[in-house]
Amino acid sequence: MAAKAVQWPVMVVVVMMGAAVASVGADMDADRSECAEQLVGLAPCLQYVQGQARSPAPDCCGGLSQVLDKSPKCLCVLVKDKDDPNLGIKINASLALALPSACGNTKANVSHCPQLLHLPPNSKDAAIFSPGGDKGTAAAPAR
Repeated sequence: MAAKAVQWPVMVVVVMMGAAVASVGADMDADRSECAEQLVGLAPCLQYVQGQARSPAPDCCGGLSQVLDKSPKCLCVLVKDKDDPNLGIKINASLALALPSACGNTKANVSHCPQLLHLPPNSKDAAIFSPGGDKGTAAAPAR
């Protein structure tokens, strides 16, 4: 009887953890859908975030400003998905995170990305947005 009493709470915890993981996945899918159209505005930024240009083009900064005005989390989605093979491009996360600063945009605060994306604070996905976090090994900046 004692074994059944212990199994029930363990099963409840496992089900709750599974629901939390599914919820995070569903949130990211919704974020991707919300941002897909807006991220087209960042196309002029590709050379910069891929490390092929020293600074972002003026069109890039204009597109970034529009994206950040509509939904600040869209830049976060791009950085989080930097290694997604469906993206079809390689992005240097450090350069992408520095994009607002490089464009002189003071509205964006990438340290808010984990909250905007509903990421657990100590997760690998959240670490990319913290100073010294794992930014991946994508292209180095142009010289």
